[in-house]
Amino acid sequence: MTEFKTTTPAARALALCDALPRVYPDAHCELTFSNPLELLVATILSAQCTDVQVNKVTPALFKKYRTARAYAEADPAQLEHDLRSIGLYRAKAKNIRAACRLLVDEHGGEVPKTMDALVKLPGVGRKTANVVLGNAFGQNVGVVVDTHVARLSARLGLTRQIDPKKIEPVLMKLIPQQHWTLFSHWLIFHGRRRCKAITPDCPNCEIKTLCPSHPKFMKLRERKKA
Repeated sequence: MTEFKTTTPAARALALCDALPRVYPDAHCELTFSNPLELLVATILSAQCTDVQVNKVTPALFKKYRTARAYAEADPAQLEHDLRSIGLYRAKAKNIRAACRLLVDEHGGEVPKTMDALVKLPGVGRKTANVVLGNAFGQNVGVVVDTHVARLSARLGLTRQIDPKKIEPVLMKLIPQQHWTLFSHWLIFHGRRRCKAITPDCPNCEIKTLCPSHPKFMKLRERKKA
């Protein structure tokens, strides 16, 4: 069994920032978009829905609604129909129309580049704003904490917090700011491809020497085999 390298959370965080980009050099936002408005809409749609499902819907959606005004003036029933394969599509359609109305009325139809302005949009919280700022505008304002980031932050011993709102400030202290956006992508890639919720692939994990949970999961595997 590979021996875990005991470190402090701060030292481990820096080591992860060195190791993860070598494991996932192409880590990126897996929502498909070509401009800030598309990313904003896709991120609103991704709440409690997979990126894969969102990416199935957005090509036709983005072709039909090319501007904030187009969404704002869309027929409510028609927009709901266009989003019908997305979970919570009625609420999301309402939020997208309202958010885009605010974009038209207060921002010239453009997606704002500040956290304060973004979180005032209906359907947009800090997580969505972080996604847009980090991936559409290249601003490292915060750390996106989704289910993968929350799970791996605990398994990697970076925090004992379970509330995403409390996890983010911990990670912002541990991770150098220039890595905030990418750190989320690295953990999301690792969570989807290796460190899954039910059956983490510990034997083949590329960062197992940095993971305090690795010995625990390996013991569980050995017990199941016995």
